[in-house]
Amino acid sequence: MTPYSLAFYLDVVTTGTVLGARPTDSPERVTALLGPDFAENVQGGRTMWRDYGLTEFHWHRADTRQPWRGHHISLQVHRLARRDRTIPDPALRARYGRFAPRLRFDKLHRLLARRGVPLLEVPQSPANAPRYRSYRQPASGVLVTVAGGDVYRIEASVPY
Repeated sequence: MTPYSLAFYLDVVTTGTVLGARPTDSPERVTALLGPDFAENVQGGRTMWRDYGLTEFHWHRADTRQPWRGHHISLQVHRLARRDRTIPDPALRARYGRFAPRLRFDKLHRLLARRGVPLLEVPQSPANAPRYRSYRQPASGVLVTVAGGDVYRIEASVPY
């Protein structure tokens, strides 16, 4: 894995943002930062998410007359295992270069610890353990989900 893509993951876990886009940002702001290359999914006019490949942004609203409110950002790291170099968003590839097909949790955890950024294990439901484990970064609130030693997903949510 290139040092640049590792820097991306460290940035997201530490800040809870993707290229400066926050979970609370509007769809227009996210498009301005990440570009127009996304698939948009709307369910019932109340839930929307934009899939940029590796990154998904999610919004909700009470009814269709209301503006979209940010809900969370999700990095679907497991998708990289497909070895399709176009899965990382074009904006991410332009800034961070190549992404490896796997992100080992122990490597991410070690690099974060060296920077003084802790990850605290979150108890799992018995149905998910022991295959899945989750870790929260206290300052950013980011959740890292691990499956079989590999990072499966990284999620930054709006604090409620």
